[in-house]
Amino acid sequence: MRNIINISLPEKLAKEVEKAVASGNYSTKSEFFRDLLRLWKEEQILQELREAQQDIAVGKGKALRLLKDL
Repeated sequence: MRNIINISLPEKLAKEVEKAVASGNYSTKSEFFRDLLRLWKEEQILQELREAQQDIAVGKGKALRLLKDL
């Protein structure tokens, strides 16, 4: 099931979305925003991985013996 979310954009940003759709990069405005959200989520995950790598580098990481220790 999909939820409908209405957003308000400044004219300049709305035109950028319309250009992205018109150029053929996206078939709909909804597709544009779904892709944007996927990229945002991916960046969050990458940031968490970077933080975990930094923790490991400074000795704060935890060694796991079993997957259930996750």
